[in-house]
Amino acid sequence: MATLIAFRALRPYRKFATEVASHPYDVLEENEARRIGEKNPRSFLHVEKSEIDLPPETDPGDDRVFTAAKDNLDRLISEGVLFQERKPCFYVYGQKKGDHAQFGIVGGVSVAEYDSGRIKRHESIRPDKERERIRNIDTTNANTGLVFLIYPARETIDRIVDEIIREDPEYDFVFENGVRHLVWVVSDEKRIEGLRREFLKVDAFYIADGHHRVAAAAAVAKIRREKNGVHKGNEGYNTFVGALFPHIQARILDYNRVVKDLNGLSEEDLIRKIRDHFIVIPDFKGKSPSKPHEFGMYLKGEWYKLQVKEDRFEQRDLIERLDVWLLQHLLLEPVLKIQDPRTDKRIKFIGGIRGVAELERLVDSREFGVAFSMYPPTVKELMEIADTGRMMPPKSTWFEPKLLSGILVHRLDD
Repeated sequence: MATLIAFRALRPYRKFATEVASHPYDVLEENEARRIGEKNPRSFLHVEKSEIDLPPETDPGDDRVFTAAKDNLDRLISEGVLFQERKPCFYVYGQKKGDHAQFGIVGGVSVAEYDSGRIKRHESIRPDKERERIRNIDTTNANTGLVFLIYPARETIDRIVDEIIREDPEYDFVFENGVRHLVWVVSDEKRIEGLRREFLKVDAFYIADGHHRVAAAAAVAKIRREKNGVHKGNEGYNTFVGALFPHIQARILDYNRVVKDLNGLSEEDLIRKIRDHFIVIPDFKGKSPSKPHEFGMYLKGEWYKLQVKEDRFEQRDLIERLDVWLLQHLLLEPVLKIQDPRTDKRIKFIGGIRGVAELERLVDSREFGVAFSMYPPTVKELMEIADTGRMMPPKSTWFEPKLLSGILVHRLDD
């Protein structure tokens, strides 16, 4: 049983939606976010990534960062850009690009169910990122960003959603990356109750994107619960805001890698060492692999296909058959000496939405020495691993399209 709760979203008036909607805080580099913020004072980046309004040398943990986030949120409310829904609602959030479309239900999700393991994760949490989100949530008194969740698809939920999306949406706009975003407000009591009951039949939710948001929301809830002498369990801080998509609609793209240097090796020595575990095929015109256990490698203006030798991995192990695990343990760690990809500054991760052209650009600029294109894991693999309680390797999944921030915000005192 998984609980979904209607809530009163803080959201932009329709005429301001395109100005307010922003990339999530962790998708943009600070310099990119600053450029957007300078041009658009209503961008929700001023709340989610409020360091853009302070000098570039400001410490990310400086109190002023979080005070600025609160002040900016208060400003958007006082200027009449944002308003709070009068009654608790659900929302349907749709995204379309090309031939891909996905429609999720946005509602309040129980922190207690996250703490108990019913809301399952597949990724480890970085304490520094969690601390930063805790302070953002606690200071602004809001879940400022959506958590992308998936659930095992149910036809009964699909039928309700299909009925809703035949109506006119509240928001309908194309974001700067070409993705069309649509939102429907579900205020009808019968529909709200129908969705609530159907989600009670879902065994578990799975975090696709937003692990640090959820962990931080749970930490803030614990802090407030301990401070509240009359805690009842129905306070706003007991939930975070999630967008729930059926697993068959969610899409994982490749999460590619670029490495600063060759660890002192010549190109010839690098290829020779790689051949210990891989079959190396030059002149790879495809550039991106078309199946698991293959990789593209871009080196000195040339593409190579790398095929993992069949005896180099354990097919039955859920983790060790993943391509991200194989690349790390058969190449990045032993050959290029990337010991911890979460903290090593020699490696950078490039979401597949940017394409292989971005990998070529980074290597051709000589800012990086080598790039690797990946084949993405499947949603089914993610769910299987989460069901076992194990964690996928760092930077395993890049869900696309991303959920925008600022269009549906949850206030903790509501």
